[in-house]
Amino acid sequence: MTGEADARRIAAGPSPSQVVRGRSGASGAEPSRPEPVAPSDAGPAAEGSPAEKPFDPLRLCIFATIALLGWLLGPLALLFFAGLGFAGYWRARRAGLTRSKCLLRDTRLVLAYLAALAVAALLGIWYLLAGWFG
Repeated sequence: MTGEADARRIAAGPSPSQVVRGRSGASGAEPSRPEPVAPSDAGPAAEGSPAEKPFDPLRLCIFATIALLGWLLGPLALLFFAGLGFAGYWRARRAGLTRSKCLLRDTRLVLAYLAALAVAALLGIWYLLAGWFG
């Protein structure tokens, strides 16, 4: 398989939350499948089938954009995203969420993880500033 074929397969598959939900049996529903597109809406045929919509790897573009922001802004980007995540999980926990779809599951662990990332970002910012001005 080529890298492009792997990217298509990954991006076209179910989202991680659907896979986890399917494994735990929480929803009992099968992961949703894309709706077939009418031949008149399909545009150029993909893989020889006029009914298939052309592949759009949007998730991969989002991941690349976040990686670019992290590379360009370094610890500032980490501080921003960790703070944004912490605020979101804090609000959700206050609203009653105790279990997350995140790999860490318990929202207290997720909050601790995001707080640790924010502290690491602050240390990174301090280190950069100390190098520039010290």
